[in-house]
Amino acid sequence: MLIVDLVKLVELSPLSNAVKRTCDVLRLGASKQVSDYEERFSSLRKLYDSLFSNFVRMGFSPKEAFETAQEFFGTPNVRFAGVDGTMYSRPLFDMVVFFGGAYASTGNIVFNADKKPTVVYDERIMGRAAGISSVVPIYVNEIPEVDQAFFETSQPGELSLGKTLTEESIINNATVANWIMTFAEYYLAYKLATDAEQNIRIILMDRSLSIERASLLYDTSNRALCKAKCNLLGYKVDGEPIDINDLTIARQHVCNELLSVPPPRADYLRYAIISLLKRRGALTEKQILTEFGITDEKRAGRVSRSLKYLVGKDVLREKNAVYSLNPKYARTWEHVRKLVTCLGDRFFFTDNPETANLMKIVKNGKEHWLTTLDIAFLTLFTLHMLMEECWNRRILLIGVTKDTAARDFKRQLIPIMHNSDLLKTPISQEELERLPNTDRMILQSASILNPEKILPPWSLIEYDSAFRTMVPDKQKRRGYISGAIKNKIGLEKTFLKTYVQLSQAKTDPMLRSNVLLVDRLVYPEYDYRPETVVEFWNELSDGTKEPVEVILFLDKDVPNKVQNLVMNVLVAMAPSNIPEAFGHNTPLFIADKIAKWNYSQFKRVVDTTAEWILNNHKLRRFVFYMSTFRERRTAIEAARREQI
Repeated sequence: MLIVDLVKLVELSPLSNAVKRTCDVLRLGASKQVSDYEERFSSLRKLYDSLFSNFVRMGFSPKEAFETAQEFFGTPNVRFAGVDGTMYSRPLFDMVVFFGGAYASTGNIVFNADKKPTVVYDERIMGRAAGISSVVPIYVNEIPEVDQAFFETSQPGELSLGKTLTEESIINNATVANWIMTFAEYYLAYKLATDAEQNIRIILMDRSLSIERASLLYDTSNRALCKAKCNLLGYKVDGEPIDINDLTIARQHVCNELLSVPPPRADYLRYAIISLLKRRGALTEKQILTEFGITDEKRAGRVSRSLKYLVGKDVLREKNAVYSLNPKYARTWEHVRKLVTCLGDRFFFTDNPETANLMKIVKNGKEHWLTTLDIAFLTLFTLHMLMEECWNRRILLIGVTKDTAARDFKRQLIPIMHNSDLLKTPISQEELERLPNTDRMILQSASILNPEKILPPWSLIEYDSAFRTMVPDKQKRRGYISGAIKNKIGLEKTFLKTYVQLSQAKTDPMLRSNVLLVDRLVYPEYDYRPETVVEFWNELSDGTKEPVEVILFLDKDVPNKVQNLVMNVLVAMAPSNIPEAFGHNTPLFIADKIAKWNYSQFKRVVDTTAEWILNNHKLRRFVFYMSTFRERRTAIEAARREQI
């Protein structure tokens, strides 16, 4: 009897009951979410006067922007470019065709002393716009050898037996097209920055620069995987092969002496030593400590251990207690720059490459695939080259992100400032927890709930992107911070980030554009000042205490010339007559349209090629076997649906 009752309990419900249950669960879940957000929104009204009023900047001066443009660019009439990308992939019989490209819209922006800047876009933009792209066909069975999405990180070099490698899973999870597009966007931006004829002085990208760099560093961080899967190793530049030390050094090659970057702390200490010896020549350990301003015994011990490590890796040479950089690695960055431009030009500009596939290189007389790991390295190096050009030529580099789930303003910046007594009005952890989940939603809601106090265009104060990797000290010590993951803190004084809201409707002030995440390159002459620098302390696992110097505009009253300049640029470029781009950026919107047009053209070419193959009488006998079951089924179902 008990067994019969159990069978009845697990008996399948009718379909109508299953649909009803799904609807009830969804309704209950949605109702709970609505109630939760109502509670979170109510806390925002109370926090404006005590918290947000100190952080929100409004009233950006055109006159100040005009003067800053004269200082920064040397002229009030400046060329700009907005860069966006596109990608496409399609199975074609037993291979997949990957396409990626990047395109730019260009024009001039003229800063005025008495009104907002005037923006003029280049005419005949579809014919004159800059753009690069590449197409790569790869056999399905070769994709796991090329795409790092299928690499076995725990056993580099070994075949991954734990991942499903069916044809469908390979095609669905392949990331080759995305990597080509990402590389194309940064390479096009670099080409624009170095083109003397174009003389571009403002570059806008549809990406978060600081997050992208952190992501690229993570993708290239597994040294064992690099040795096994990186085919850039051994590739010769000026007759000298690239080795693992070259890649390791170039990964962190963000050098700006005016900003003291890289800093002599934590994981950056080795690169700070390399950078110092490259600039100053041979030095003793004592001289190195003096250059870094290190007097603490434990920090000095870390310098000593780093020197021994670098000597062991043959990066440094030591003679009579004097350290110098191995001449090979003194040329690393020069070689890496040549490597990137050589492979980048070949990938995006060469019509007749030396290999049959653009993703193959010739090394030691044999063809090798460029894996997506290789492309990640090339993309990271290109970003570093772009940053270097922007510093050298005073190019304003800005990243604009439409949709973001970032939470560092709520979860990192405010708690750290609170813990170090940097807030004018303290805020409890309970009050923070009651706020909406993401920074964008917090600020979007605060704007709507305080329409008379927060008037677009407005911007949050700018703060160092390194805050994203920091958390308050676990012991609650004033002035101390820890790394968010394994006590590691990202590179400081490189990018500044903020959130902006650019537009509101004239007829309805409550109708406002989305809040955007904006980050930009740090410019030492404007951003690195005593009133904008805050020093925290980080205690390492061995008890060493190291200073972490970050850039933070503590409140809206701290002067920020570059932010005022950037906001004048973004407001002038925010379209008022394009509904789908309301409050966004016109150059990026135009670049996106150009990218979509090129996407449609390439898709048409690939689809037409597939049709040509299918209808080629020479291949008719083989086409049935060349196509997959899924392709045959799709073709038959499509034919069945056609109207006769």
